Amino acid sequence: MGSDSSRVDGLVAQLARTFKIRDMGPPSFFLGIETMSLSDGILLSQRRYIQDILRRAGMVDCKPVSTPISVARSDVDDSTPFADPTHYRSIAGALQYLTVTRPDLSYAVNRLCQRMQSPTTADWAVMKRVLRYVKGTLGMGLCIRKSESLALHAFSDSDWAGNPDDRKSTSGFAVFLGSNLITWSCREQRTVARSSTEAEYKALADVAAEVTWLVSLLRKIGFPPDAAPGLWCDNLGATYLCANPVFHARTKHVEIDYHFVRDKVAKKELQVHFISTKDQLADIFTKPLASARFSLLRDKLNISNAPP
Repeated sequence: MGSDSSRVDGLVAQLARTFKIRDMGPPSFFLGIETMSLSDGILLSQRRYIQDILRRAGMVDCKPVSTPISVARSDVDDSTPFADPTHYRSIAGALQYLTVTRPDLSYAVNRLCQRMQSPTTADWAVMKRVLRYVKGTLGMGLCIRKSESLALHAFSDSDWAGNPDDRKSTSGFAVFLGSNLITWSCREQRTVARSSTEAEYKALADVAAEVTWLVSLLRKIGFPPDAAPGLWCDNLGATYLCANPVFHARTKHVEIDYHFVRDKVAKKELQVHFISTKDQLADIFTKPLASARFSLLRDKLNISNAPP
């Protein structure tokens, strides 16, 4: 890619003299991802891939739901092993690839993949709900629009001790370049956090590593950020911990590699800011949400329906 079409064409011609290649023109459909042109950008969708997943799961005619994970927790502990674990793993793996253009599925798919070793009938019920949500949002995809800004900023969040089985926390982040979402993550933390501040601090360390790599990449391709990237966190304790070394006395047990985020702040390579929970976009990656809240955050992640 490049801003000078003649130089791009020249490079393609040089490659063609050495390798057997073919210019297939503007992108349309590649590796299950469909590219649709918009008036101000493109939409990346996996509509046909979703239809294939629904056929494999036998849920083509299922009834849609508004969210992939229910907010209400079931009191029934159904530990009956699922009859066909291979089928469960196959569908879970397919859904994992779907998150390439559907960040709104990240938390739900993360939960499903944690149960791949020994899925139960309750896990299959959760998967069917995710598929019902996918059915209702068949035409949705990730929008990439023209942006005047090259500012890099990220939202980081954590759900403290959200896993009832091992009490580990779930971290999530969303990184934007200008107005476009370019990378995101939902993952369970490696160790149990003793406080919400510790859980949020660990999540900040994860996104700090991602942003550091992105800054390096942007510099290599000739688009260095004009200012230090901003990280937005909804935990005051974690933001203070990034700037005040006095707080380190309370976190002696925290693994050393997490403390590098404070060094980045001290060197003015990153800026950590507080943001209210209601404005925290990464909330969608860490916990189940009610329908209205989920739809609001999904829209802010630039996930929308394909044009008619």
